[in-house]
Parts: sequence; C-alpha cells; structure tokens
Amino acid sequence: MYLDTCKVRSGNKVYTRVLLRESYREDGKVKHRTIANLSKCSDQEIAAIRLALQHKHDLAAFRENAHLNPNFTLRQGLSIGAVAVLEALARELGLVKALGTDREGKLALWQVIARVIDQGSRLSAVRLAQTHACCDLLKLDAFNEDDLYSNLAWLTAHQHRTETRLFEVLHRGEKPALFLYDVTSSYLEGCNNHLGAFGYNRDGKSGKMQIVIGLLCDQAGIPLSIEVFAGNTSDPKTVASQVKKVVGHFGGGTVTFVGDRGMLKIPQIEHLSEHGMHYITAITKPQIESLLTTKVLQMELFDQPLAEVSEEQVRYVLRRNPKRAAEMDTTRTKKLSRLEHKVNESNAYLSAHSRAKAQTVIKTLSKEVEKLKLQSWVEVKCDRDRWVALQIDEAARNEQTKLDGCYVLKTDLSVAQASKELVHDRYKDLTLVEQAFRTSKTVELEMRPIYVQLESSTRGHALVVMLAYRLVHELARRWQTLDLTVQEGLQKLSTLCVVEVMLADQTSCLTIPEPSADVAKLIELAGVRLPTVFRSRGVKVATRRKLPENRSSR
Repeated sequence: MYLDTCKVRSGNKVYTRVLLRESYREDGKVKHRTIANLSKCSDQEIAAIRLALQHKHDLAAFRENAHLNPNFTLRQGLSIGAVAVLEALARELGLVKALGTDREGKLALWQVIARVIDQGSRLSAVRLAQTHACCDLLKLDAFNEDDLYSNLAWLTAHQHRTETRLFEVLHRGEKPALFLYDVTSSYLEGCNNHLGAFGYNRDGKSGKMQIVIGLLCDQAGIPLSIEVFAGNTSDPKTVASQVKKVVGHFGGGTVTFVGDRGMLKIPQIEHLSEHGMHYITAITKPQIESLLTTKVLQMELFDQPLAEVSEEQVRYVLRRNPKRAAEMDTTRTKKLSRLEHKVNESNAYLSAHSRAKAQTVIKTLSKEVEKLKLQSWVEVKCDRDRWVALQIDEAARNEQTKLDGCYVLKTDLSVAQASKELVHDRYKDLTLVEQAFRTSKTVELEMRPIYVQLESSTRGHALVVMLAYRLVHELARRWQTLDLTVQEGLQKLSTLCVVEVMLADQTSCLTIPEPSADVAKLIELAGVRLPTVFRSRGVKVATRRKLPENRSSR
C-alpha cells in the first residue's frame, strides 16, 4: 500500500492528485488498484498517512524511539482532554443546541466550558484558550476579552430562548408538576455594578454592595432559569417574575411552587392562586406561636413523627427534628458559658480596681447578653458588694426552648393530591437548590467575585454560571463511583494533550496519544469518545490587554 501523488496543470492552476493505492500480482503480472482518493485531505493528514505507511510494520517501536530518529520531532500540543469531554457533554445535554452554532453561540459555549475548567474573568478565559484546543474543537475564529464581554450581552438578550430550548431538551414535552425556587445574594467588590445595592447580605460581608439571584429548578433540582435582581430586592418581590416564567415559558398548568418561609407570604400565595398554582412553604416561629395561642396547633403534635392539622383550605404539617433541637440546646449552653466567663472576668476586674464602676461593667455585659440573644431569660445584676451575677429566669428559659427543632409546613394541596409525607419531602427538596447555590458561588464555579459592571454583563455572567453548573452536576453524577472531585477529574483530563509530529521536510501532523489509565477511566465514565482525527485550524488567540511589565514579583 502506498501513496500515488501527481500534479496536473490546467491553465494557470496546478492541481494535486493523491491516491491511496496498493499493488498485487495477478497471472504473473503486477497490477495496481486505487483504494481511496485523498486529494481533498489536508497536507497534515496526508503526511500522517505517509508516516503510518512508512512504519506500518513497527509502529510500536516507532512510538517508543521516535525521539531518537533525526527525521522526526515530537512536540506537545494543546490540551484536548477537558475541552473534548465538556463539549461532548454539552452537546448531549442540549447546551450546543440551546446556544446555537453561530459565532456568538460558540463563544458562549466556550465561556461555559472555561468556567467549568478554571474560574475567572473574561481575560482569564482568553488565556485559557491559548493552552486548550477550544478553537479547533469548537471551530472558533480568533477572539479576545472584548468579544467575550460583548458575548455576555448577547447571552442576556437570548436568555429566554436558551432556557426554553434547554427545558424542551430536558423534559421532552412533559410539564413538571413541581418547581423549586430559592434566592441568594452575592457580594460585590467595588460600587460600580449597575445592579449593586446594599441589602440583607447572606455572605456575611457587611459594608459591601450585593446583587440578589433567584434560581428556578425542576423537581430534581436541575436549574431551569436564573434571574439577577438589584441588591436591595426582598425575597417575596422576586416571586412574581418566576410565576410568569412557569406560566409563559415552561407550560404552566396545575403545578406546585415550593419556596421557603421568607419568600411565599400572603400576597405571593394569592398571586399563585390566581394562576391556578399550589404552594408548599413553611411558617415563621411567631406564626407558630400564634397558632398555638389560638389552639389551632397543640404542642403534643410535635411529639409525633409527622403530624397534620387542617384549617379551612390550608393544611399544616408539623415535625420536631431531635437533632436540630439538640444542636440549638448545645448552642444556647455555649452562649451561657461564654457569658458566665465574662462575668467572672468582670468580677475579678472590679476586685482589683476599687475605683472601677460596677454600672459600667453591667452596661457592657448587658450589651453582650443582647448580642447573644439571651435577653428574654438572662439579666445581669449587681449587689452592694460590687459583685456581678447572672439572674436566670428558668420559666422563660423553658418557654424559649419549647419550640427547639420544631417547624411547620403550610400548603393548599388536598390530602388526595399529596400526603403529609409527600408535602414534607417536597419541601426538603429545597436543599437541592441550596446545593446548586453552594456549587455556583464557591470553589467549583466561583460566581463571585464578579468582574463586570453593566447590567447585561451581570445577567449574562449569571447565566454562564447556571449553564456551567449543568455540566458540573452531570459530571458529578457520572463520576460518583470515583474517589475524586469534579475539579480533580478535570485537572487530570487537562493533562491529555495532542502530539505534533514534525517531519524532516518541515511538514507536521497531529495525533492524540493513548490516555493514561486514570484519564481513560474518566473519559469512559463520562460516556464520551475522543475524536479519532484531530485537525488544527491554526487559530491563535491573544488577549488585547497584556500583563504590566513592572508587575511586582511574589
């Protein structure tokens, strides 16, 4: 078998014909037959075939000793493992279809893949493209960080289309009977984000502006839609837009909306009822105490594994969590011990300093009591001998502890529609949304810090993180039998690089080496096949902004 190459001139043009042929003997004569016409193959592909034919009898020895052959040079190429797996997974989950195959859709897909591989800014995503074969696998032309920032605005403009397409792929015409919804906040560095405002900060970053993020999921906890609100938006005010999405985008119908106690209040419940929707939520501790006062609920019901009380068209499902009750009691005991330690220190100080004022000490300790939220049953007193002591009201303390670990769920679903066990389990499914928030905000996807300022860029950034979570969630499911995190698996995949074979005539061909056992296992469990042929498009990606020459060394 050999390559038959010849050039044919037609006018001013020269055409090259390349045939893959073989020789055989028939009736004592040597004859030739054509196996394939390779004229449309690239120079690199033809060089690779010629190289394979030259060493077809000792390919293993050639691989082992190619570095000793002066006619060949092996060079490490771009990383292909992580991008190839994530691109194939995105295609399978419908992300490629949802984003589209035009340039903006491909840029958006790269932003999603880059967010999964290595979290950072748009500038870092461009630098990542310099070492990963994204342009070759996604068939992208050159781009820089400005293109990615513009792409965030494109994502925001096409968010409805993208989420609708993903929903259709995920549910294939079936309407979910239940939606989970929760909100979180993400703090900002600086004060220039157009949606940034001061509000209830869940990140514990006092003094920093924030944005509020709402995440709508199906009953399995898979995100369907994400929305960014101004940082001072209260939780209940985010519900109306989610109801609109469920009705207009995701089929509507008789569905159940699950939200926590701070979100679904009376106006929101009425809004759900107007659209024929049901709800499952929880009530606050003051509301529980009010129902106990009016005898709608009785404390004895909390002793049952799961109790239920009906009032008009509302059902209450009651439960006491013994583990949570023990945790609360331990916390309360630790607070009291801390306060007693401070009292002992104060008495020692008063004894050593005769001119110190006991009232000043009492004032300081009283503030500490309020800080620890023990003022309902702890009071600081001082006798004539300037001795400070804690006065504990045991009756008030018992009253404070009676609802430890108790919670009450509220729903308008009838017993025929959902048993009390089902109502309880569906409310606990909100932990799936919380898990999505933890993954999106912290190590694996790092939604924060947010490096954008425009409203459209902020919303686009949040959508990228949601789509990236879909990939991380699926990889975690497929790799659950392995003792590694998704990030560790992607780091191993990133070590798989293409190999460039440089020939003596300065031509080259690209090949994908056989992966190591660990990488091969990751690829197998991901259900992905690496491309059999790799062709470089020769696209060079570069950032517009360069690192400062006088940057400080670390």
